Amino acid sequence: MWSFVAKALLAGVMIAAIAEVGRRLPAMAALIASLPLVSILGMIFLWHARPDAENMAVHAQSTFWFVLPSLPMFLLIPMMLRQGFSFWVALAVGCVLTLVLYLAMVQFGPRIGIRF
Repeated sequence: MWSFVAKALLAGVMIAAIAEVGRRLPAMAALIASLPLVSILGMIFLWHARPDAENMAVHAQSTFWFVLPSLPMFLLIPMMLRQGFSFWVALAVGCVLTLVLYLAMVQFGPRIGIRF
């Protein structure tokens, strides 16, 4: 239980730090947010819980494939904001697009040889 709480607190601190930096330096906050810190920490915690090389390899490779469907969101949201859409509408549309692309990845990825 304490391990879960520690992980949750660490994630919260990372998000709060990005938000604070972003108030003054949006590009720097974007750089920090784009770092694969969550993925790295997740791999460390997963390795600690189950030190299995093949399991870790599958996890890391799957993470790569699941990052790809999220990338268009980061182009769509600024485009919509610059066209006058509200932040919440742009965010919602970006999230829906990402969900659709995730579902497409899960559906069609194995058909083209991608293993999760």
